[in-house]
Amino acid sequence: MTYPAAANIPEPPYILCEDLFKIYKIANLEVVALRGLDLKVRRRELMAIVGASGSGKSTLLNILAGLDQPSAGRAFVGGRDLLTMSAAEMVEYRRRQVGFVWQQTGRNLIPYLDALQNVEVPLILDGVSKRQAHDRATELLHAVGLGERLNHLPNQMSGGEQQRVSIAVALANDPPLLLADEPTGELDSIGASRVFELFGDLNRRFGVTIVIVTHDPDIAARVDRVVAIRDGRTSTEIFRRVHDDGNTTEFVHDEYVLVDAAGRLQIPRSYLERLNIHDRAKLLMGEGRVEVLPETAAARHDRESR
Repeated sequence: MTYPAAANIPEPPYILCEDLFKIYKIANLEVVALRGLDLKVRRRELMAIVGASGSGKSTLLNILAGLDQPSAGRAFVGGRDLLTMSAAEMVEYRRRQVGFVWQQTGRNLIPYLDALQNVEVPLILDGVSKRQAHDRATELLHAVGLGERLNHLPNQMSGGEQQRVSIAVALANDPPLLLADEPTGELDSIGASRVFELFGDLNRRFGVTIVIVTHDPDIAARVDRVVAIRDGRTSTEIFRRVHDDGNTTEFVHDEYVLVDAAGRLQIPRSYLERLNIHDRAKLLMGEGRVEVLPETAAARHDRESR
């Protein structure tokens, strides 16, 4: 299985979504969760997806995890076409290619097993020997900073520690992709900070691609890139880069609005409201730029009087 050709990209993106739709049918109603979403994620990237409740970010994560099927469009992860995979291929994909961390630690951990046993379970189910499972689980728990808590049950650990065990469980089978849905939603600020620091450390240490869905307002300072989803489409991106003026070195965040595959510009709603742009806008081509202007009162009056 190969990616479709992509111009000017030396290496195909690890995650590629194009014109992705997801429609849920509830009784006699249709709810559109994704509306032609486009997304590219580089291999080994650490990035976050943000957006208001109902914007479609968790739906996208479930599709990337193989837990849900898109209604239309294209979705590739590591060269695998998520729309055409068989049921057996999808099981194999979920087992070996992707790890998932839920917001509720109760969905990640078995309460009557200790930390070491929780991490061993997916390894043993995959046919790994007891000794290899023990060694791998021990390595991962040390990697997430819980080397002294191997034999503690979930209820003997703090919420942040439980979530770190959950991350170790998700990485047990060494998947190249780690997805996390609101992993700090139930943690205090200290626990959340430690979990985000851990994601960065694991990204550098294991080279795993990490995609985090979060409401955390400070996430841009903790990841390489933030993609905002609005009304089922990607709307803006924030990139973190290092700025060195010779005297000081600091992180700078550059924000961009996105242009989708159809050429549509995702202008933030706050900008449109500030410029009083509603159903029409005027575009002017300048030297090296495009200007978006509101319709003038005279033009509106002339159009409505016809």
